[in-house]
Amino acid sequence: MAAKDIFHYAVRKGLEKEGWLITNDPLRIEVGDVEMYIDLGAEQILAAERAGDKIAVEIKSFIGASNISEFHTAIGQFFNYRVALEEQEPERVLYLAVPLGIYNAFFKLQFIKIVIQRSQLKLIIYDPIQEVIVEWKN
Repeated sequence: MAAKDIFHYAVRKGLEKEGWLITNDPLRIEVGDVEMYIDLGAEQILAAERAGDKIAVEIKSFIGASNISEFHTAIGQFFNYRVALEEQEPERVLYLAVPLGIYNAFFKLQFIKIVIQRSQLKLIIYDPIQEVIVEWKN
């Protein structure tokens, strides 16, 4: 199992503040003989008239030396996790959680926006200091 991201608990806390119930920390997925761990699995606590939403969240801090290198890794993980979820838990929607500063500085670059659009990446932008979710990007 991989180590938790430095901002793991900030994202978890932010989701809980929005009414999400953390069901798996981490979410274990096995497809064939391959075992993977997505950082969080959560369910929304909703009013009775709506069915519960389920999400999986891969958390990234982007604190390494190269944002593009970390982005390559994140895209690869996201793609693999999405395929695994489609096989095992198709009701779960996968999100990539990124810190607000990186989102504003790096994720708004034209090439990155193209990759996000073509990859159909769903994002959660979080503030690691305030431990809140700032925005959901579908």
